[in-house]
Amino acid sequence: MFPSVNEILDTARVVSLPMTSRFRGIDQREALLFRGPQGWSEFSPFVEYDDAEAATWLLAAIDYAWNETPPLVRDHIVVNATVPAVEAEFVEAVLERFDGCRTAKVKVAEPGHTLADDVARVAEVRRVMGPAGRIRVDANGAWTVDEAERAVHAFAKFDLEYVEQPCASVEELGELRGRIAYMGIPVAADESVRKAEDPLAVARSGAADLLVIKAQPSGGISRALSVVEQAGLPVVVSSALETSVGLAMGAHLAAAIDPLDYDCGLATASLLAADVTSSPLRARGGRIEVRRVDADEALLTRWAANPERTQWWLSRLERCHELGKNYSQ
Repeated sequence: MFPSVNEILDTARVVSLPMTSRFRGIDQREALLFRGPQGWSEFSPFVEYDDAEAATWLLAAIDYAWNETPPLVRDHIVVNATVPAVEAEFVEAVLERFDGCRTAKVKVAEPGHTLADDVARVAEVRRVMGPAGRIRVDANGAWTVDEAERAVHAFAKFDLEYVEQPCASVEELGELRGRIAYMGIPVAADESVRKAEDPLAVARSGAADLLVIKAQPSGGISRALSVVEQAGLPVVVSSALETSVGLAMGAHLAAAIDPLDYDCGLATASLLAADVTSSPLRARGGRIEVRRVDADEALLTRWAANPERTQWWLSRLERCHELGKNYSQ
């Protein structure tokens, strides 16, 4: 079922949540929440995304609010900590927010930072987590192939689990994967899946060892599961820096995938200084529960976006809904 825009607007609320530290270039995370027959859902494409890309996120939000989720094979998801591009001295404090997580994803290649900064951050993560901890790095496609190869060599002594989206294009990922194959460090694709016209191109070309899948950018749980099935590669389910409502969508996706060999990036509520629920979906003992999350009226009011930003999101919703009607057919 594809609801009318008025059915969505009837319950739509826009929030602006402060973050514990700057992440992905932002200090506030904005999101639009609405309620359907199955419960609360979230529409939160990043503000720089155009309507064509954002409409796919709306399809996911509608699907989660109006349709039952696929059969689940687990009721908890093992999750990783996420370390923003902070100075090394702040790493330990960040990791303390992720209770019991045995894996850390470390952001690298942030504008204004050097490779030496990244090495210092990863070194501190290894020190805090000890030799048994698992470390993966995420460059968000910022490196050239040569830069990525240099960085992988610099990080190799820290025993990387994998390197995520080191370069922007599928061709570059494939070239890097060939160059570092002898090192035994896998390459994961994120943007090359969720932002590509053909999300299976990276798998068909052999440019990655595993895929990072996100529910909202994929157009919903069922569409994401289809990509996973067709790709035939191991996957990591990750968040798009959502509120706990959006994270619950990702948790339901992860709970429907079998096998699920890697810890998932679904503990990012710990990067938010506030949330829309009094029972946030945060890591406990390195895991999160698989459950729907209800938004609290008091918190929706407390963290409501200002009128200008609220109108911006409502207008965006209407435009994306018009596009989504065509995508959903």
